[in-house]
Amino acid sequence: MNDTVIFRFDGTKWALVFMLVGGGIFGNYYFVAQPLLYRVLALLVIGAIAVLIATQTAKGAAFLGLAQGAKVEAGKVVWPNRQERNQTTLIVVGFILLMALLLWGLDALVGWLAAFVIG
Repeated sequence: MNDTVIFRFDGTKWALVFMLVGGGIFGNYYFVAQPLLYRVLALLVIGAIAVLIATQTAKGAAFLGLAQGAKVEAGKVVWPNRQERNQTTLIVVGFILLMALLLWGLDALVGWLAAFVIG
């Protein structure tokens, strides 16, 4: 099958998704007297159905492919070990302290110069 046949009713599917989301929002306000748990469960079910329908569209399938690719790439990340993490953290904290002292000194110098000029 080609993509035009598979994704032929995308507009209708998206309209159904938006109607489900809108109906869920309206229902949440309309049934405000009902317990919160029931409203949350209903919204979760409606949301799951809407996501299921959205993934059956061309853009939804593309998003799923992107998410799967991102998951694969995240698995390729090389995380630092404990020693590397601690050393990097200490370097960052030291640099921040150095910059804080430098900016504090510059602020004090400019304040002193301004007070000297203004009198």
